[in-house]
Amino acid sequence: MTDEFLLDHRCKGYPLHAAPCRPADLGQRGWNVLAGDLPLPIAVIRESALAHNLAWMQAYAERKGVALAPHGKTTLSPELFAEQLQAGAWGLTFATVYQLSVGVEAGARRAIIANQVLGDADLDGLHALLQRHPDLRVWFLIDSLTQLRCIEDWAERRGHTARGEKRLDTLLEMGVPGQRTGCRTLAEALALAQAIAQSPAVQLGGVECYEGGVARCDSEHDAREVTALVRRVTEVARACDAQGLFADAEILLTAGGSAVFDLVIPLLRTQGLSKPVLGILRSGCYITHDHGNYQRFLKHVEQREGLDASLRPALEVWTLVQSVPEPGLALLSGGRRDVSYDLEMPVPVRWAPRHERRAASTPTGWTVSALNDHHAYLRYDPATGPAPAVGDRVALGISHPCTTFDKWRWLPVVDDEGTITRAISTRF
Repeated sequence: MTDEFLLDHRCKGYPLHAAPCRPADLGQRGWNVLAGDLPLPIAVIRESALAHNLAWMQAYAERKGVALAPHGKTTLSPELFAEQLQAGAWGLTFATVYQLSVGVEAGARRAIIANQVLGDADLDGLHALLQRHPDLRVWFLIDSLTQLRCIEDWAERRGHTARGEKRLDTLLEMGVPGQRTGCRTLAEALALAQAIAQSPAVQLGGVECYEGGVARCDSEHDAREVTALVRRVTEVARACDAQGLFADAEILLTAGGSAVFDLVIPLLRTQGLSKPVLGILRSGCYITHDHGNYQRFLKHVEQREGLDASLRPALEVWTLVQSVPEPGLALLSGGRRDVSYDLEMPVPVRWAPRHERRAASTPTGWTVSALNDHHAYLRYDPATGPAPAVGDRVALGISHPCTTFDKWRWLPVVDDEGTITRAISTRF
């Protein structure tokens, strides 16, 4: 797993002149992000915020009486998967069978694929993982009779049905009209659940939904829409239970993105079914949080939950001021190849003048207006406050961590002074 990955000249952000190094050993080099030891740009994870977020979300889930299966697509990092499991996660969530394989290597033995699985190659891969790891349990989503027939056809052609092999575990997905995957009506869901219960290829373990698509960062709207979804999913779970369609002694009910995860807790704690319910929260971006989209959503979570604070931004991309071609404009050495831009522009959060090893908050009014592949356009008012100079370093906070992680094969983990303590790898 992690010992097999070596940092060397083939990894963006690693010094070309430096000897190869294992991620766990990088702290022995004594490098510091602000000492010129690494070429910029470089994405880093702040150790103190990372540790806080791991503990905070695990404690939140335990306090609410639900299990945590963090979504691994956020980081796709074996090292961070291991830390999430060590912190107490019930299992991990993934979007693809390939991502699942990374989690299994990191030690996960319970996993949810929060997506439909139906292609021959994916089903072959899932079957191979389950055969290779007898203690592995994986549930994937199903939302149509057509998908079910694809799976049954695969199982028959591969001879799994004739051999009477163990059926694959599935979760019935409930969706929202006009949005992503999932059954739209109770009748549709119940017909599918009945077919799954009779299938020689799969069995029904529970019901799943994703609430993030209805969230608008407005507590009144979000609470109303998520509650409506929760009621629909609960109705489906009760109907399936009444007909004895769930295969296991425990019913899985699972939901939870990273924006309004508090609003699905009532679903995950559903009472009154004939079997015990295991509620599973699948938030993923909490591990590093962000400086934009999720930071705004979490302020509403804090208000609804009566919290003084919650998660802390842990992910930054350090860039170099490489040109100040005119007053009010500085060009930074980081762009679309290095930092998230799918939701909104990155945010300048910290600034270290050239030759200084201590960073301070960026002056009010500094903004990023645009990104090219390798440039960020930093705008500032030259008439007020300090101005960036060539050679200065600027840290960019991000909005939506998922699409920053996938731009890096590795990320250094740093203490609050910028000294590298270790590194993590990614497997995108």
